[in-house]
Amino acid sequence: MGKAKEAVVVVGALACVWLAIELAFKPFLTHTRDSIDKSDPTRDPDDATDSAAPPEADA
Repeated sequence: MGKAKEAVVVVGALACVWLAIELAFKPFLTHTRDSIDKSDPTRDPDDATDSAAPPEADA
């Protein structure tokens, strides 16, 4: 019976730690999850052209 009680205590402690982390970092996690939801998985930033570059002048 001792091992089962110890397992229940460990699982309860892990649940409390997880909840504390969720509450402590809630603003950061919410912002990050929203950014992930808005991201486009088909767009590869490495393949994107640099739209901020000035147009080349014809010589």
